Amino acid sequence: MDYYKCEPRSGRIVCLLCRHYCKMKDGQVGVCGVNKNEANKLSALVYGHPSALNIDPIEKKPIYHMLPGTTALSFGTVGCNFKCPFCQNWQISQSSVVRDDFYISPEKMVQLALENGTNSIAYTYNEPTIFYPYARDIGILAKRSGIKNIFVTNGFETPEVIEDMKSWLDAANVDLKSWSESYYKKVLKGGLEAVKDTLRLMVDAGIWVEVTTLLIEGENDSDKDLTEMAEFIANDLGKHVPWHLSAFHPDYKMMDHKWTGIETLKRARYIAKKAGLYYVYMGNVPVSENTYCPECRELLIGRSGFEMIVNNLLEGHCPNCNRAIEGVFR
Repeated sequence: MDYYKCEPRSGRIVCLLCRHYCKMKDGQVGVCGVNKNEANKLSALVYGHPSALNIDPIEKKPIYHMLPGTTALSFGTVGCNFKCPFCQNWQISQSSVVRDDFYISPEKMVQLALENGTNSIAYTYNEPTIFYPYARDIGILAKRSGIKNIFVTNGFETPEVIEDMKSWLDAANVDLKSWSESYYKKVLKGGLEAVKDTLRLMVDAGIWVEVTTLLIEGENDSDKDLTEMAEFIANDLGKHVPWHLSAFHPDYKMMDHKWTGIETLKRARYIAKKAGLYYVYMGNVPVSENTYCPECRELLIGRSGFEMIVNNLLEGHCPNCNRAIEGVFR
């Protein structure tokens, strides 16, 4: 795809990577701080320059319904198109200082995944949409090698990017950070309606989608907001879409805010189940979140933290009632 378009009259280019659609003069960078207009072409300054690289359990993304018990080669760059005050990776996401001394080509990244026996590559830690040209080149090569691709994203992709990524991206965990448009715009510097649209488009594109909401008491955990979020997932995306309800811990610009209590997560899970969601998980709390068959309640996948300890699935089906379980299991 073309990652930008030109505006001849204004002498600017329009970045097509995220829904900010930044209009940049020559030499100017976008909101993310890492995509730049250089001679009327979009230059991805972080291309080939990851700032974090690890091998993680796929459950840590969190992705619970794709290749459970496997590992993902996980990496991110610097930069972000949001300004979340609770960001847990703010040291890289809110930086635009590129590590020019450290380069990993797309070919080398796929080679690292193969050498380490990972079944997937996760584009994570900061917002992968802002390094989409790099991610795409890696992802296409990975797919040819039988390696799956995962985006961990704030959901601010453009329709143009989503149309392009459906050919190579297998799964995405998308943050649904709030149910308030004003909170998204004023605090996060994004947009709720855009994220909702992204979620719909990704599901329609056949990308396996899981949703995560970091619950912050007093900010996004009212019964009304949780009910409407749950109903949106159930009705617009599908009752089978997993919802991860994650506990906030103080970080970045919210060090004075208290931890999210487990009772808040249990209340949210009750609301989600009442809305009809099949798979609801709690995160960042010391509980084991297992997967059960929505039909007969048979234990399908048992977990301890990010470790899978039991997998009773039979070729993606419940061993008791033979119900097909939604996800990517091969």
